[in-house]
Amino acid sequence: MQDGTFPSPDYPEVTAPRRDAGRGDAYARDCPTRALLDRVGDKWSVLILLLLGEGAMRFNGLKRRIGGVSQKMLSQTLRALERDGLLAREVLPTTPVSVTYRITPLGRELLAALRLMIDWAETRMGAVVAAQAAYDAACGRAP
Repeated sequence: MQDGTFPSPDYPEVTAPRRDAGRGDAYARDCPTRALLDRVGDKWSVLILLLLGEGAMRFNGLKRRIGGVSQKMLSQTLRALERDGLLAREVLPTTPVSVTYRITPLGRELLAALRLMIDWAETRMGAVVAAQAAYDAACGRAP
């Protein structure tokens, strides 16, 4: 719709956010918000933050719980999330040295929004699969 609202039969009306002075503009080519959106929209970041929302974990614990993530990707994602202030890394002076990761207050704020998104995805996956099948059938694609 032209006024920025999107009707939905199951959810209240969604309105585009207002632009306040001093706030980023994700639609602008050079806005740093885009890099942050890339990070928080990444599946590995989402899964890491969800797990750390349950409690602090060590690297190997995260690796075991997140099926399919490589050691390199997990390391890179953890570093990026730490740099963004979404998680904290604590080095424990043990032999060998152990590192524990925990979510920060800033990360916990994001986690609330991510949980809504995950809930939506889990409850709407059937509708998405049906839409994909209908699209594929209309385009003559094999499922």
